[in-house]
Amino acid sequence: MKKIFFASVILLLLSTSVSMAQCAMCRMTVESTVSNGRSQIASNLNTAILYLLMAPYVLSAGIGYLWWRSSKKNMASITILRQRIRRAFSRVNMG
Repeated sequence: MKKIFFASVILLLLSTSVSMAQCAMCRMTVESTVSNGRSQIASNLNTAILYLLMAPYVLSAGIGYLWWRSSKKNMASITILRQRIRRAFSRVNMG
C-alpha cells in the first residue's frame, strides 16, 4: 500500500510541473511582462500557481490515508468481537 501511495504522490508532483494553469488576471500580468522581455516573472508565477494548486490535494490525500489507516485498525478489533459473539450464539443454539 505504501508503494502505491508514494507512486501516486510522485506522479502528482510530476504531472503538475507539466500543466500551466493561470487565472485571467495572472495571465494578463504574465503577458504584459513577457511582452516587455521579462520571462522569468512568468515562469515564477506559473510555479507559484501550481504550488498553491497542489497543496489542497496533498492535504486531503493525507487526511484520507490517515482516516483509512485508522478505520482499518478499528475494523480488526470489531472483527474479533463479531467472531466471539458468533461463537457464543452458536454454543447457545447448539446446547
